[in-house]
Amino acid sequence: MTELIEVKTEDLQGWQLAWAVGKAEGLDVFLVPPQYGNPWRVFARYQALATEHTALFNPHENWALGGGLQDRYVRTLERNARKETVAITWRPGSAREGEGWGDTGLQAVCRSVVDLIAGDTVQVPKELIPCPA
Repeated sequence: MTELIEVKTEDLQGWQLAWAVGKAEGLDVFLVPPQYGNPWRVFARYQALATEHTALFNPHENWALGGGLQDRYVRTLERNARKETVAITWRPGSAREGEGWGDTGLQAVCRSVVDLIAGDTVQVPKELIPCPA
């Protein structure tokens, strides 16, 4: 197992955000190492009764994945004058709301879902932390 590093939910970006959303949703997520010029990426393993498949898990940039999160959790999604988007999430039985800001609606939704389910800090694999320049 890879080493995990604590990151504030509001600071999650890219594949870190995908990892955190997958974990918050209870998915079987795993890393695929860099190849063919791609960085470390997050995949999810989906299992049914008699089948199993893996797929790229990128809800932070793919509406086919992130849209489902919006449908299930988002109470409010707004864009302000500074072109920042905020998402407020809620789920039945929860005493709290999640809040996430982002440059895009998907980024805001993903951060808000992670905040709602996992809280204001999460653990992500160290491979997803960019190296200082």
